[in-house]
Amino acid sequence: MKLNLGKISSPLGELLLVTDQYAYLRALDFADHEPHLHRNLRQYYGTDELANAEAPQAITAALKDYFEGDYSALDSILIETVGSELQRKVWAALRSIPSGQTTSYGELARTLGYDDPRMAINVGTANGANPIAIVVPCHRVIGKNGDLKGHAWGLHRKRWLLEHERALAPDKLRSNFQTIRLPGF
Repeated sequence: MKLNLGKISSPLGELLLVTDQYAYLRALDFADHEPHLHRNLRQYYGTDELANAEAPQAITAALKDYFEGDYSALDSILIETVGSELQRKVWAALRSIPSGQTTSYGELARTLGYDDPRMAINVGTANGANPIAIVVPCHRVIGKNGDLKGHAWGLHRKRWLLEHERALAPDKLRSNFQTIRLPGF
């Protein structure tokens, strides 16, 4: 499979977009996390060889619109991920969390049908392995007490994204955490 690497700027830093020949987004990472991107590509695709190419216009336009405040623009981006069954279930569930809302790791596990509270850890691990930053909105999952928890691309980016989507008041953690139920899971 031939994978292409495109680059675009964003308010959070330069984005690296990996797409396939059909313009499906396979990975999205930040330039300052490029080793993370290559490690994931080797793990999931057996190679990290990328051909430099312009990022597909549909993806760049959707990301630009998202950063300008059209949060639903991300829904139009076609993605294709490779991962375990649990990872793919978690990543699909993440895309159904509406912008401006958050859920907890435990609630996400329950939504996926896991009643064992320890599954929140496995869901959190799958969440952390998300290869497509922003578009697969792992940043919308926070601790059950409202605290921001780890984010592969840094808590400062997680906070910025949640503030951008108005899920957090600027520079403050939410004082009253509300969970959501995800439709279809």
